[in-house]
Amino acid sequence: MKKIFILAIGLFIATAANAQDGIKFGVKGGLNIANIIKDDGNNDFDTESKLGFNAGLTVEIPLIAGLAFTPEVLYAQKGYKQTSSFGEFTRTTSFIDVPILASFRLGSSFNIVAGPQVSFLLSTKNKFENDFGSVEQTIDEESDRFKKSLVGGVVGFRYDINPKFDIHGRYALDFQKNNEDGSTNTPEFRNQVFSVGVGVKF
Repeated sequence: MKKIFILAIGLFIATAANAQDGIKFGVKGGLNIANIIKDDGNNDFDTESKLGFNAGLTVEIPLIAGLAFTPEVLYAQKGYKQTSSFGEFTRTTSFIDVPILASFRLGSSFNIVAGPQVSFLLSTKNKFENDFGSVEQTIDEESDRFKKSLVGGVVGFRYDINPKFDIHGRYALDFQKNNEDGSTNTPEFRNQVFSVGVGVKF
């Protein structure tokens, strides 16, 4: 996993280093509203959204008028909540997301962004709470219970307040399931995340 993360960072830097004039580096951060889409398997339960955050680096590389290549490397929290008569269960999954996005400018400030995304699993934490207390569990990232990388897609918008600051929103969905053999402990699902945030360019 560490090697994959280093490779993702390397590709990000290499892309930026070979870009044409007009490149803009940036940082971004925001709020994630995460949940899951259940697939086949042992999935007889209802889920609720959970809050998390995202933060990372961005590059904007102009291609032609109105079109830019905008790859990112982000730390992102995902997961879901489940409430029952026994208490509340929360699963938090931490990923390195690498969206490979195109940005289409509509007007002077509004942009549509879309493209594929590869997500690399860092850790999974479970928490169970009820009136008697709480219990937490961290699952080893090297365990075979979960896929270590997932391919998905992103679509959203960015509004440029000025050349340096923006606000943005997007929806991301995994195209692959977290595992292929759902069980009581590890049901099959795909992550979905709505996010809003701010960005700063240099």
